[in-house]
Amino acid sequence: MKDIYEFSANDLLLGYTMGVFPMAKNSDDDKVTWVRPELRGIIPINNLHISRSLKRKINSNNYSCSFNTSFLQVLNLCRTRKETWINGNLVDKYLELHNRRFAQSVEIWYEDKLIGGLFGITIGACFFAESMFSKKTDGSKLAMVALFNRLKTCGYKLFDTQFYTPHLGRMGAIEISQSEYEKILKTCIHESVTFFEQNDNSDHLYVPKPLSNSRL
Repeated sequence: MKDIYEFSANDLLLGYTMGVFPMAKNSDDDKVTWVRPELRGIIPINNLHISRSLKRKINSNNYSCSFNTSFLQVLNLCRTRKETWINGNLVDKYLELHNRRFAQSVEIWYEDKLIGGLFGITIGACFFAESMFSKKTDGSKLAMVALFNRLKTCGYKLFDTQFYTPHLGRMGAIEISQSEYEKILKTCIHESVTFFEQNDNSDHLYVPKPLSNSRL
């Protein structure tokens, strides 16, 4: 798709609603490309896979999670990974969307240190996952567990991973066609769902109880 040098935060929101997402070649690239792959990755909301070892880690009560308390730190840690598509222009736009409550972060803490996290965009009943990081083994996986607990509680219907990877597959990701993805997107994007709760500072990690085996 066409490279673009100038775009607004509203342009990003419109792109997500149309089934495309932005990527730069690297953190120093001065342009982004709208990506519309033939195959899309999603994790059905009720189908996050949690390994036995991860359950033990959760049940140890050594970790805590928070939402939107360190968005910029999470964003920068995602951007400084060896392979990243987040350039400076996207950082500015994601910060604006965070201030407008469209961009959310999940933080995992161990001994008061940020050891894992992720961020994404929320529109309607959709969560568009953007990037994650780990400073300690399973840090990003713990963030996924915390996030899915929140998404199920709040009534989200679509968790978009953009692409399918074996790592995400082990956590329950599946691959669907772009056309099927866009059909799901249309049914979820206009629903009225909020990511926020009254006590939105921190929470305990817990292993969720199994829910019905619906596709989403």
